[in-house]
Amino acid sequence: MSLPLSSGQTLYQQLVDSFAESIHQGTLKPGKRLPAIRRVAQSHQVSINTVLNAWQILEDRGLIESRPQSGYYVRGVLPAVTRSVKPLPAKINDPSAQKLELIEQVFAAQNNPDYTNISLACPQDGTFYPAARIGRITASILRQNPDIIGRYALPPGSERLREEIARRALHNGINLPPQAITLTHGCMEALQLALRAVTKPGDCIGLESPTYFFLFPLLASLGLKALEIPTDPQQGLSLDALEMLLQEKRVQAVIAMPGAQNPLGYVMPLENKKRLAKLVNTYHVPLLEDGLYDELQFEWPLSPPVKAFDSEGWVIYCTSFTKTVAPDFRVGWTAAGRFHDAIAHLKAVSSMAESRLLSETLAEFLASGGYDHHLRTLRRRYAANLDAARGILARHFPQGTRATLPRGGFVFWVELPGNIDTVEMFHRLLHEQICVTPGALYSLSDRYKHALRLSCCYPFDERYTWALQRTGALACEMTGLAPGQDQGLPLRPQVV
Repeated sequence: MSLPLSSGQTLYQQLVDSFAESIHQGTLKPGKRLPAIRRVAQSHQVSINTVLNAWQILEDRGLIESRPQSGYYVRGVLPAVTRSVKPLPAKINDPSAQKLELIEQVFAAQNNPDYTNISLACPQDGTFYPAARIGRITASILRQNPDIIGRYALPPGSERLREEIARRALHNGINLPPQAITLTHGCMEALQLALRAVTKPGDCIGLESPTYFFLFPLLASLGLKALEIPTDPQQGLSLDALEMLLQEKRVQAVIAMPGAQNPLGYVMPLENKKRLAKLVNTYHVPLLEDGLYDELQFEWPLSPPVKAFDSEGWVIYCTSFTKTVAPDFRVGWTAAGRFHDAIAHLKAVSSMAESRLLSETLAEFLASGGYDHHLRTLRRRYAANLDAARGILARHFPQGTRATLPRGGFVFWVELPGNIDTVEMFHRLLHEQICVTPGALYSLSDRYKHALRLSCCYPFDERYTWALQRTGALACEMTGLAPGQDQGLPLRPQVV
């Protein structure tokens, strides 16, 4: 369900949203001719120029195309990645030295400013963040309280920020007092603290497959093992497989990202979230819920996290503001339920507390109402970027290429046809100063060596689009297949 169109939108943007929704939901199917421009103008009571502006945006997003002497038609898009949930080999694995070395190589390339990055999940343009607004708030706080930087921040951290977090969490179905929130240094520290609180060396952690690759070195650093659980690109973690593992006491904790998962982009259906909460509460196995992209879901109302259905405190919710507000602040938080005291203690003895100045700045931004407006803008921008990127892939990647249908965030998963090794592709593209992330990083097995994760958190300028096109050309060369023909399925539901 979509939000009503905002009265603050331009007429052409309202028209774009209306027709994009029809395409996403399959009402307007690939190959279907759009109504005549004059007819659209009359029926929507707008000018012909307004319709032409809207058609230009839809064409730029890869949703429609102009055919000479014929009119505008709905473009085909990449078919979705679909995968039956087959049992994975129930192997408990450690990351190999080769895998850890590849992760380091990818990070090094992603941090090289001379490379064109089309896979790093970190927005690389200041317009994705409210930098000017944050700067003004910080300056105002310093003027009013110049001594703030001369005092140590002590546990449990900014009360005002925890109050604002608790207020916002209530809108997502999580009812908790500020005292139940622990501020952390980003989401990764929240996950690390949670693992330290609920596991011991030698324990086995259940993970989605594919999953965020930096979890592998994190687990290894704590002496923990990984067991990958089948994960559907649209439904998420196989709860039947998880229940079997819980019954057999094969895992001592689970890490999952049910909201706009990295790298697949799925949002777990609500009934599955309720069942997942019931499973971990029934079997008394902690779930570390990574909610980093929860607020970037495209559908409205936002799907609540699993934590909202946590009856006995076995879900540890971890998130941060790094993807939405201020990455350099690295302010995150966790609501740990029955494990709150243990995690709060670990935070205090490891990194004490988060910066008071940065925390108060975030609190003021959240309280002022600017955050919700900013999120609405981000969701629309990322949704448009995903549309445009998938359009480029449909035209320039090999026939048979498939991609996931993200329901939030800005990353998506691409599976290439034929016998292709995307690690080799990664190294070849580095010679052209293009950086991608090979699928092999997202599993301890070799099952994803034909896949890539791509990211759309960049300005869609000539440099970015060229890098996507060049990656597609290399994929065609390596597979021996011609560029794909427009084909496929609706992309996803409309963005809020």
